[in-house]
Amino acid sequence: MSQLLNLTQRTLFIHNSSFYGCPSMSLRVLQQQPCLFNGKHASFQKCGGNHFSFQGSWEALDHADKLSLPYEKKDCDGAELDAFPHIQNLRDFPKEEFHGKKVLVRFDSTILLRVELGQQSSSVSSAISTIKYLYNAGAKVTLVSNWSVKNNLELHEAESVAEFLSEVLQIKVASAKLVSKMEDKEKYDILLLENLSHFKEETANCSNFAEQLSAGIDIFVNDAFSQSHKILASTVGIGRFCYACIAGFHFEEALHQLKEAIETNKKPYIAIIGGGKLVEKADALHFLASRCDGLVFVGMMAFQIMHAQGLPVPVKLVEHGAFEEALKIIQFAKFRSVPILFPKDFWCVNNHMPNQLELFPAHSIVDGWLPIDIGPKYLDEISSLLSKCEKILWIGPVKFSLSSQDTSGASKLAILLDKLNRRNCDITVVGNMACTALMRVSSSVSFRNMVDNVSVVWEILKGRQLPGLMALDRAHPFEIDWNAIYTDPTQPLVVDVGSGNGLFLFKMARRRKDLNVLGLEINGKLVSRCLASVHRSSMKNGYFIATNATSTFRSIVSSYPGKLVLVSIQCPNPDFNKPEHRWSMVQRILVEAIADLLASDGKVFLQSDIEAVAVRMEGQFLQYGKGKLAIMQDHSDVNIGQGRWLKENPFGVRSDWEQHVIDRGDSMYRVMLSKSPSNELRDWSD
Repeated sequence: MSQLLNLTQRTLFIHNSSFYGCPSMSLRVLQQQPCLFNGKHASFQKCGGNHFSFQGSWEALDHADKLSLPYEKKDCDGAELDAFPHIQNLRDFPKEEFHGKKVLVRFDSTILLRVELGQQSSSVSSAISTIKYLYNAGAKVTLVSNWSVKNNLELHEAESVAEFLSEVLQIKVASAKLVSKMEDKEKYDILLLENLSHFKEETANCSNFAEQLSAGIDIFVNDAFSQSHKILASTVGIGRFCYACIAGFHFEEALHQLKEAIETNKKPYIAIIGGGKLVEKADALHFLASRCDGLVFVGMMAFQIMHAQGLPVPVKLVEHGAFEEALKIIQFAKFRSVPILFPKDFWCVNNHMPNQLELFPAHSIVDGWLPIDIGPKYLDEISSLLSKCEKILWIGPVKFSLSSQDTSGASKLAILLDKLNRRNCDITVVGNMACTALMRVSSSVSFRNMVDNVSVVWEILKGRQLPGLMALDRAHPFEIDWNAIYTDPTQPLVVDVGSGNGLFLFKMARRRKDLNVLGLEINGKLVSRCLASVHRSSMKNGYFIATNATSTFRSIVSSYPGKLVLVSIQCPNPDFNKPEHRWSMVQRILVEAIADLLASDGKVFLQSDIEAVAVRMEGQFLQYGKGKLAIMQDHSDVNIGQGRWLKENPFGVRSDWEQHVIDRGDSMYRVMLSKSPSNELRDWSD
């Protein structure tokens, strides 16, 4: 921990910095009731069979009609939405595991350091609950975040932030910079590290910097959902160095909010879209067009839609490269009979007389005038469309420029949504401007309906994975019907972690009918092949699951009705760039789960053709096995290298890689551990 106390006095250079890409994630859609479209009129059909109509416009679509439909098959296949991975949450993690552990909490400064904290919004409440929960559980909590004076002008240094947090949490928080001696640390309940904004290594996701942040830390809790779209050392890189990475209460709540906003559980569902940069958000707009029953444009993107439909638009308001993308969105929406609304009138200011304000029809803005807000005619059209809606998503700002003139377009829209909310319309508002506008006019809209950070939402709508989300342990409670998998689910269970192509388990299942075997493998393609083989052979004592067993082992195996008698980990892929093989599957969280769930007399079999990997696996199990595991006594007859290794495979069944290593004349490094070390090595080959 002492390494963290002088962070501000060090110059950290970027060596071996890690930059992580964001692999795309397909956002598949639910089957929807199309609306009926006739010329300029569209009629939505609700679940109860009722209809309502609105006056819309589809001008200048001749050119768009010639375009292909690139999203037709992908977005209209009726598949379920699968955009969010399951992650391990604070409420699901065993509370007793926090006692005495050093826990680093990455908190969201935009929430906890607000001047108007007294509002006690849901976000503030959940963010505070995360820290208090860990403190009350007996954890040794350290806080870290980035902050600027924009949040609170009085908060410059870590010392002032620590004092502010002490008042908010009602728990003594001390700046780590001031705590120089180990004995001083015991006087304070919670430590606060220096402002991450001071370190360029944070945004570079510097591996060395992340390792320093994690020095002495056991568990990482990410509660900064607003930063989850960024690749930061404090949210992504740090995950490599802590044995458990879980989501805090605010992170969990914000993620749930986002899921609810995207779900099409209520119809009709309308998206109100503000902001600009259509080219960057084209994928997101296609996704919304595939799920919503109408798109209402209230920001700069409206001009790109108007331009693509042949309407006159001031040249300086046309986004480069947006024409074709806008046409594709228009045609896809037309194919699904999803109406698109765009402004029919604008409030404009004079370029030479900024205080002069005038209303113009959308198709005839006079030269020298700049649109700054939507007009009353368009607001009436929006009101007519939204009047029968059951669900609304408002994302992005309404204004078209930074003019000081206040034409209240956002406020009027907020008033309209407030009225709809009072009649139980489901409304989600995304972005600071939209949230602020709604908060000013409404006392009825729940804070749970608001998402501050618009960038995170756009990334999800684009179909991209959030790096901060993917860095958390993706453990989730599996609901497995063991009776459907095995003929007799009470038989003893053998689990092979990293089962690969499954040959070891297939041989075990055929040889030992009195056992059930389960393969846990992260490669989904290999699992699909194994399950196909299980089906072809009508095997009733073997099964495979595609998962990251490091984080899901406990949730999967804990529900098995029989005893766990054997866990095998064979030839895991090492990371040759790291002497300690940090990336290997054998992590503390997996070892502890195995030690807890293994039956009395249960065994753990480890083997590798690389001695360093075998030594590390053995060391991990002895270090983190909670004193429940010990090396079998039978190992004393054979010694290879530094460890005590088994000469032969005790099962009489070899994996394909083990056979390959033996055939080429190389050594296998094997070790067997038992939960009851006094027992002799059992002959599993019978």
